[in-house]
Amino acid sequence: MQQTDYSGSQIKRFMGYLRHYKLEFAVAVIGMIGYSALDTYVVAHLKTLIDESLSNNDSAFLRVAAYAIVPLFIVRGIFNFMGTYTLNWIGAKVVMRMRQQLFEKYLHLPVAFHDTQAVGNLISKVTYDTEQVANAAGKAFLTLVREGALVIGLLIVMFYYSWQLSLIFLLIGPVVAVIVALVSKRFRKVSRSIQQSMGTVTAAVEQAVKGHKVILMFGGQKIEEDRFAAKNNHNRQQNMKLNVTQILSVSSIQVIASIALAFVLYMASMPSMMQDLTAGTFVSVVFYMVMLLKPLKQLTTVNNEFQKGMAACSSIFEILDTADEDNSGTNELGRARGELVFDDVTFTYPGKSTPALKNISFSANPGQTIALVGRSGSGKSTISALLTRFYSPQQGTISIDGYPLNEIELKALRRQFALVSQHVVLFNDSIANNIAYGANESVTLKQIEEAANMAHVTEFVDQLPEGLDTVIGENGLMLSGGQRQRIAIARAILANAPILILDEATSALDTESERLIQDALETLQKSCTSLVVAHRLSTIENADQIMVVEQGEIIERGRHQELLEKKGPYSQLHALQFGEQS
Repeated sequence: MQQTDYSGSQIKRFMGYLRHYKLEFAVAVIGMIGYSALDTYVVAHLKTLIDESLSNNDSAFLRVAAYAIVPLFIVRGIFNFMGTYTLNWIGAKVVMRMRQQLFEKYLHLPVAFHDTQAVGNLISKVTYDTEQVANAAGKAFLTLVREGALVIGLLIVMFYYSWQLSLIFLLIGPVVAVIVALVSKRFRKVSRSIQQSMGTVTAAVEQAVKGHKVILMFGGQKIEEDRFAAKNNHNRQQNMKLNVTQILSVSSIQVIASIALAFVLYMASMPSMMQDLTAGTFVSVVFYMVMLLKPLKQLTTVNNEFQKGMAACSSIFEILDTADEDNSGTNELGRARGELVFDDVTFTYPGKSTPALKNISFSANPGQTIALVGRSGSGKSTISALLTRFYSPQQGTISIDGYPLNEIELKALRRQFALVSQHVVLFNDSIANNIAYGANESVTLKQIEEAANMAHVTEFVDQLPEGLDTVIGENGLMLSGGQRQRIAIARAILANAPILILDEATSALDTESERLIQDALETLQKSCTSLVVAHRLSTIENADQIMVVEQGEIIERGRHQELLEKKGPYSQLHALQFGEQS
């Protein structure tokens, strides 16, 4: 019962998309019904042709038919265009709107959602699932109205000419309805499996393309081929299940229709019927019944498309109904001074049981530099992720200039930060646009060039034929790791935010580039509060406070020289790193 209600709510919600196109829908319905009405009108004159024209050698009717047939088919073609084109136009509009909604939703969903979703699945929803909706909105509705109108028209004509022979349809109608209802459940179930398998296929392709170099390097072609073959085969099996269901349902309905035809032939052979039955009536009724087989078959097939569309709608609506990133803050903070306070903060990632951070407390005054050091996985980057509210702590408060983060509006909050991460994300655009991306206000080419000079981007840009206008490919694949990091640093410089987060910002740079960049960053850090997650300890010797993080806790803090004199964990890290370097 719940499934029926759920499906009903999905259909109702889907129809909400179509309400925006009431006028176009009316044009489409007129076109489809007009098309079927003309077909019914033409075949309805079959009895007249046989009984009055051919039997009585009356050529007048044939002459009128000859004059009328071409104009009738021209009008039929116009009706067909009205119905088909308009519905396809509506279907394309619905898909475009759904794709836009999904894309916008992806941009507003919390980081925790994207952490648990395969990118391939999300792409599949935008491409494959929305196409299934288009088929439900266009092709399925076209067939439903046009072929449905033809079936109704043929039945009316049949009952008009011989209600006795047509009576059988009152008996087989409920049987057909039961078959369609049973098949619908099966279609819906298998369609969901197909959508999921398409997501895994897309994810497998995306993973193989992104990891192409690794696959080549370690000879993983056979592993990836076998893995994809299994997913590809699963998708084929689900499609075959759908095809088998469709074939069996169509065949069942055609067998039922053949029983009805056999009944008509048997009834026509009875002496009492033969006395009143003209040749035209008999041929017409049999002809109409044969004609009914095609629209009945298509109406059964359209159920397949409709159920796939509804399953796709369910999948899409599930994403659209996911809660956006929490943005309950109302404080439209201007430019912050840069005071940061972590007060007894504990945070556990969703789905994990061990806290990533435990009772973290520290503060930074405006203009100070706070450095975080420690092993990988100790929780250093989590601190920066909490600052930008990609996640919210379960315990404790984080504040900027005395305002708790959850009271600040998200865009206003993130305007306070410039982030340079070890995982640089660049867009398939020009170098200039990548540097200017996310700037709080419109920037001039001169400002972009100044930021590029400070970050030493100009050194390699000058060697490119199109300079700053060079398009760098997806995620900057045409550039080296160090070059990508320099562009990210130039972006942070141009953002001119009061708080700078450097998360292993110089990890991809060689020693010479790092020295140049470090000078630029030190100049930048003088005008803002800085939180530096560092692997190379040489880059943080001048920090106002260095904190050693271990298993989510701050186990040591102080200035560089103080910590070396303590001979504690920082001193050990320093000795280990500089011992390796020497």
